[in-house]
Amino acid sequence: MERPRPLADLTVFEFGHSVAAPYAGLILADLGARVIKIENPDGGDYARGWGPPFWREDASIFHSLNRGKESISVDFSDPKACDALRRRILAEGDAVIQNLRVGVLAKRGIDPQLLLAEKPELVWCDIGAFGPGPLSAKPGYDPLMQAFAGVMSVTGEGARPPVRVGVSIMDMGAGMWSVIGMLAALIAKASTGRGGLVGTSLYETGISWMTAQLAGYCASGEVRKPYGSGAAEIVPYQAFSTRDGWLMVAAGNDNLFRRLCGAIDRVDLAADARYADNAGRVANRVALVAEIAAAAETHTVASLAAKLDEAGVPNAPIQTVDEVVAHPQTQALGMLEPVDGDTLPLAGIPVSFDGARPRCSGRAPALGEHNSKGKPNKERGHAQ
Repeated sequence: MERPRPLADLTVFEFGHSVAAPYAGLILADLGARVIKIENPDGGDYARGWGPPFWREDASIFHSLNRGKESISVDFSDPKACDALRRRILAEGDAVIQNLRVGVLAKRGIDPQLLLAEKPELVWCDIGAFGPGPLSAKPGYDPLMQAFAGVMSVTGEGARPPVRVGVSIMDMGAGMWSVIGMLAALIAKASTGRGGLVGTSLYETGISWMTAQLAGYCASGEVRKPYGSGAAEIVPYQAFSTRDGWLMVAAGNDNLFRRLCGAIDRVDLAADARYADNAGRVANRVALVAEIAAAAETHTVASLAAKLDEAGVPNAPIQTVDEVVAHPQTQALGMLEPVDGDTLPLAGIPVSFDGARPRCSGRAPALGEHNSKGKPNKERGHAQ
């Protein structure tokens, strides 16, 4: 099946390091755009060294975020090199995305306002740490934003030490929001002929992830606390331990709760007035969870899952990374594939068009590999 390439006519310059802008660039590349990654010749993107594990000369995380791109190394201390790059952006670029420190590019003459004055149709996207405001110049990284935006305050268990979400949700979320903003600007440009500035930040992304928790506080004055695998607003909605592992159970309404009680042979819980509705179950969380946990401990993951499946109660085992890779559902989706000429499986983007997943076929570039190339490298092109 031919791979869809909805952004095939788009050229994007990516001033990206670490995760946020590179992830945005990856999404755009998978959607068919030509993504030209601009790197410092002294080591390039920090993520190249974020290992082990390494795959060939670079860390595996770099491959996962930068496949299908071109790499140009530019010495930003050289005014001539910066001027040449500025002229190339004006000549070839449809969009620019960057997550460098505030002011770094402007000092080198690569200023969005100047570029937009010369090329009004350009779309420029900034990914900052905190966004506009008193902390606009302060640097930030994913775990710092998980802390500052309150995500770590509702993650983990009770009075135990704080923990971060194990994936870079701030960086990757900011990358996703930047793509959404850029696509909106590109759609608007089709009718207005003008591009413009798109802005997002890790902190804004963090606040958006806290949408429900912030609304809960503003409505009640209650500062939310962490509930482990559970949720503040719904009970039972958490993982339960069995004889051989953990099973996540999501009985998110009164009917599902009654079905759950029947599946674990505790219909008495469904008849208990304390648990008649979700508000009551939340108020009596500790007592109810203890009863369900005791019943779950008499099962294996497989036996409890089978009973819940039969009763129509949503559930899922807590899988490890190796189990996710090996699962038939993962295989059926075809999201983990190597690029052309390589064997390292890399995750694709979670979207398809008419049943086909867009996917760039090229490997991650070596640092400065495309310095002498003015046109797309066919070897690193997109699957057709």
